[in-house]
Amino acid sequence: MHPLDRPPFIVGIAGGSGSGKTTVAHKIVEGLPASSVSTIQHDAYYRDRPDLDEAARAAVNYDHPDSLETVLLVEHLQQLRDGHAIQAPIYDFKNHRRSRSQTRVVPSPVIVVEGILVLAAPKLRALFDLSLFVDTAADIRAFRRIKRDMEERGRTFESIRGQYYDTVRPMHLAFVEPSKLHADLIIPEGGDNRVAVDVILARLLASVPPSA
Repeated sequence: MHPLDRPPFIVGIAGGSGSGKTTVAHKIVEGLPASSVSTIQHDAYYRDRPDLDEAARAAVNYDHPDSLETVLLVEHLQQLRDGHAIQAPIYDFKNHRRSRSQTRVVPSPVIVVEGILVLAAPKLRALFDLSLFVDTAADIRAFRRIKRDMEERGRTFESIRGQYYDTVRPMHLAFVEPSKLHADLIIPEGGDNRVAVDVILARLLASVPPSA
């Protein structure tokens, strides 16, 4: 028997690095009953590359779809939709390795999947009941990424700048920006767009059982 009255309602949130996707995801979680929503980050599914040394791992193009084990995320979402809990990977961004620890995710009425490339993968976006794209100006996204990578991931400005010009910007133009066409809703300025967040929450609350 399925643990829920119906399969989870899966929301995909895409947008460029630093666009505010995570803020939108947090606003959704805050606006729904605690037991009714689970979140999964696509970048937790970066491929583990134990065959590469530290310098080689740092040089991988992490903004290309091939850097992600999306097929595993698709399998996990299918398992959640079928009512089974999963063990989601945890990725260590400082060492560019997948952690030995995992995160248990249980089926919930609403599942939020967030990542820059979630709408760029056909098999992944086919699982979404609602697809969102957070659209934020490039200069704002760049400054947010610099702040995050320096404060949270211990990186230098020089390495961030090099990666931005070598991979982040080219991959955004090649994969992320075109994926906007697959969004059901485009959200300017991310979590600061209160009206858009309220509209999304109203739709999602309809998928949450009264007892959740």
